[in-house]
Amino acid sequence: MELSAVLMRLLWLSAALAASSSSRRPRSAEAPQSSSPFGPVWPLPRSIRISPDRLQLAPRRFQIVHGAGSSAGPQCSLLQDAFRRYYEYLFGYSKHQKHEEKSLANTELAALQIIITSEEPDCDKYPDISSDEEYNLSIGEPVAVLKAEKVWGALRGLETFSQLVFEDDYGTFFINASDITDFPRFAHRGILIDTARHFLPLKSILTTLDAMAFNKFNVLHWHIVDDQSFPYQSITFPELSAQGSYSYNHIYTPTDVRLVIEYARLRGIRVLPEFDTPGHTQSWGKGQKDILTPCYNGEHPTGSYGPINPILNATYEFMAKFFKEVGTVFPDEYIHLGGDEVDFSCWKSNPAVKEFVRKQGVWYSYTKLESYYIDKMLDVVSSLNKKSIVWQEVFDNGAELSSDSVVEVWMGNSYEEELRKVTKEGLPAILAAPWYLDYISYGQDWMKYYKVEPLSFSGCETQKKLVLGGEACLWGEYVDATNLIPRLWPRASAVGERLWSSKNVTDLEDAYSRLSEHRCRMLRRGIAAQPLNVGFCRHEVRNP
Repeated sequence: MELSAVLMRLLWLSAALAASSSSRRPRSAEAPQSSSPFGPVWPLPRSIRISPDRLQLAPRRFQIVHGAGSSAGPQCSLLQDAFRRYYEYLFGYSKHQKHEEKSLANTELAALQIIITSEEPDCDKYPDISSDEEYNLSIGEPVAVLKAEKVWGALRGLETFSQLVFEDDYGTFFINASDITDFPRFAHRGILIDTARHFLPLKSILTTLDAMAFNKFNVLHWHIVDDQSFPYQSITFPELSAQGSYSYNHIYTPTDVRLVIEYARLRGIRVLPEFDTPGHTQSWGKGQKDILTPCYNGEHPTGSYGPINPILNATYEFMAKFFKEVGTVFPDEYIHLGGDEVDFSCWKSNPAVKEFVRKQGVWYSYTKLESYYIDKMLDVVSSLNKKSIVWQEVFDNGAELSSDSVVEVWMGNSYEEELRKVTKEGLPAILAAPWYLDYISYGQDWMKYYKVEPLSFSGCETQKKLVLGGEACLWGEYVDATNLIPRLWPRASAVGERLWSSKNVTDLEDAYSRLSEHRCRMLRRGIAAQPLNVGFCRHEVRNP
């Protein structure tokens, strides 16, 4: 499909999502004012000063515009799309349908001017690990000014500005004069979704991306296939999804994937694809003959299959072709290769695999066989001019990782020690272990996630700088479209602030105040975020 057609469908889907959100909007939408000295901003900016001076906004006169001297003008479709989106967030949830154009009694804020200072604003590019998200926001009469080097910083600043606007009981919009300087602590701030255990409709994924933007996350880690199903529709190998998906209705077509990637790009979010091998691959075998290892009971095949067969040249020929397609479809510079939880029992039972291991010598092991496979896969990804991310077992088992390969630490009991070991070897790392949101408990478990300090491990400053960030992971065994959003939010919001804000932002009482307000704001924007505790949102009405 041509890009123009993709964009048209993207606009249609955006409108459909907005319409769906509108149908859930309450009639009363007074924006609650936070008791925090920082206002209701989430995540907390690096530096924020809020004045008691209030400025009034008239919805029919207020504009979001390109400022004089900005390198990004009306031709920057990413910003134009953001201007429309954030105007709706500012004024589209009001309980007052009509706003009179009479003179305002208060000082008026006429516009928000966006100024992009770099000669290359990145309007038509995809975000990457080095994208500049810093911004400066100055709010005062008669205009507010948002400055950023790149469009990515402007997107983050627009979100902050939108959070500072509130509506009183009479339908009048205000914002306090403010000065904000902001940039993220970590470059990689991710949400993992699992579309293999349960298929997630396209609408659920797009809603997740909206919520991610509200919380300044910038990586959608798409664990797209696994043992249970293969919903990714490959152009090169269409039988993978034809045979391996739950049904023909449970697939992501090439058009769907492009829509997700573009929807994410417009919100400054990378899409990181994960195709986990050699384990977690039962669904691959349904559409690709001889890709899995036949299991044996003595000399007889059992009829069942284990991980990817690592001893066949045909395996790597297939993988090279498949990942060449993946590297073309997904523009991100990284591909997640998985490599976790490989069960060696089937390999150990297979006569051909056993003979292969025996020929390598007495020093050889099945963990080394896994590393043999992974090393070849790393070469495949490298040949595509891409970089690899792997789960921590790949590092633990001794695969030869290049200095730009990223290790994702997910095992919970000793993640500090694992981070120390990984970074001591000079390898970059991502932390996921303390943020597995599929584990649920009674009470305010968001506090547990909020209290995590990603750099609490022992190591020198050089090691600490190798921690790229972290991810909140929501695995899909017990999650589908019915509970994806409320299980993620606002619990993932706690992870978002930990990865964005300064290390010393640890006040739980203030965080609770701001997060309660932020949860209500997400509800008004159509995100079905679950409650933190007892209480209410001020926009709620008796008869919506």
